[in-house]
Amino acid sequence: MANSSARTAVLMGLGLAVLGASGFGFLAVVGATLTPSDQAGVLGLYLIINIIGPGLFVALEQETNRVLSSGTAAGVDPRPGIRRAALLGAGLAGVTVLVVLAISPILVERNLGGHPSLLLWIVVGTLASAAIFFARGLLAAGAQFTGYAASLATEGLTRLLPCLALALLGCATVDGYGLIFALGGAFALLVALPWLRRALAATKITAEPADPVNAAAVLAGHSTRTIAHGLVLLGLATLLAQLVANLAPLVVTGRMPEAPAVAVAFGFAFVLTRVPLLLFGPVQAMMLPGLTAAAVRGDLAEVRRRVGLILLAVAGVGLPGALLSALVGPWLVVTFFRATVWPSPLVMGLLGLSTVLLMIAQVLQPALVAVGRHRVVTIGWVIGTAVLVAIMLLPGEPIGTAVVAQLAGPLLVALVTAGGLWRAVRDRAPVGVS
Repeated sequence: MANSSARTAVLMGLGLAVLGASGFGFLAVVGATLTPSDQAGVLGLYLIINIIGPGLFVALEQETNRVLSSGTAAGVDPRPGIRRAALLGAGLAGVTVLVVLAISPILVERNLGGHPSLLLWIVVGTLASAAIFFARGLLAAGAQFTGYAASLATEGLTRLLPCLALALLGCATVDGYGLIFALGGAFALLVALPWLRRALAATKITAEPADPVNAAAVLAGHSTRTIAHGLVLLGLATLLAQLVANLAPLVVTGRMPEAPAVAVAFGFAFVLTRVPLLLFGPVQAMMLPGLTAAAVRGDLAEVRRRVGLILLAVAGVGLPGALLSALVGPWLVVTFFRATVWPSPLVMGLLGLSTVLLMIAQVLQPALVAVGRHRVVTIGWVIGTAVLVAIMLLPGEPIGTAVVAQLAGPLLVALVTAGGLWRAVRDRAPVGVS
């Protein structure tokens, strides 16, 4: 068991490392080959796809993971619930595309550098994200972490390597980079298909459930209404989470049209400090099956233990990372992203600290999902987002207000979700989506 866990951690670590390094490399190539105005357009596409994809469809991944994990733990057939989750995910993708098209004039003018063609690649990226996040929910719940890791590595490499080829051939264009970035999720899905088949094959239940009452409660959680309810709550929460994590560069760019070089440097600095968050995201997928199984068994002490250990790891890795952002971050932004303006070390250090707070919220979210407290997750992100946006739009220097907002919003999210989890575990409340 220990060897299996270590192997899983290594594989996921490698996949995450490739994905993170590839994102870093993608932006470095963009910074080295495009003009500042075109860089702003591609950076906008990068941020928007990362808001829409992980923002909305992590909810689909977590609900799919919950359905399969809870069904396996209770000894009930999860396949009808999985089909319902797939249909609801497809509907969510369609609605998202319609919203993007409805606000396209604002996006093109303020965030895409005046390139309307980037909208098409955002739509492609949205559909690819829906498919791969649904698949990853099945892979994680089915313990197919080799396939999960392969999908992460493929997503990163198929975004970076073709862009490098375009740059070396002297064919770098905004649309070329946009198309390549948008298709990353689609290539990841193709690579993950063999492991996905194994995860689905393992869903067949051949024995009667040991606890019929518990099994009936779990099956009720697989209904279309319950899954849709969970998707709405988690979709809103995870979308707001991505807004909190990624909104600042878009707002700063919109507020500083007269200084695109300063705005682009801040955007690159922001993305650099968010790399640990990107790498940490799939940890939720690894946490959720064990937490869900513990919650179904009523073993809330195990839930507390798992969450506590991961929070200690976040503090041990995140706080030194924030310090490192302040010390070497500005140099990295100028050296690797070819920014023409040096970002402030203080700004980068504080952005690194806000990343730690967001990582804490990411630990608490799957624990709340496992014990059926989706509503607390949503409330936390609504409060945090409202405060962040209010501060960010205050009169004053755009970068300074953005940094303050990035600290205040995530801090409130962490406090609200921590309080909700503490109450759920203290009261030993019954598991059910609420």
